[in-house]
Amino acid sequence: MSALNLALWAAGVVMIAVGYARAREPWRRYQALSAQDENIRRYEGWRGRPTAPAGTPSSADLMRAELRRRARIWAGVALAGFILVFLGFVIR
Repeated sequence: MSALNLALWAAGVVMIAVGYARAREPWRRYQALSAQDENIRRYEGWRGRPTAPAGTPSSADLMRAELRRRARIWAGVALAGFILVFLGFVIR
């Protein structure tokens, strides 16, 4: 076990922890916003109200896209951490 192995493992674990912690909240908010938007669409359909014109994104659609982007970025950081940990085991 060399200093390089330890450094890769430490950096990988830190990246996994930070990536998970930072991706968790946007993903939770994305799921809640999706559920709320679906509920609103069902309610408007039940009431007979017209929805937004096709092809026009609502503010909820824009926010969901932003939350999804943030969650993907931090999930990528966590994935890079997994790769570093793996490389720490492969490199001798």
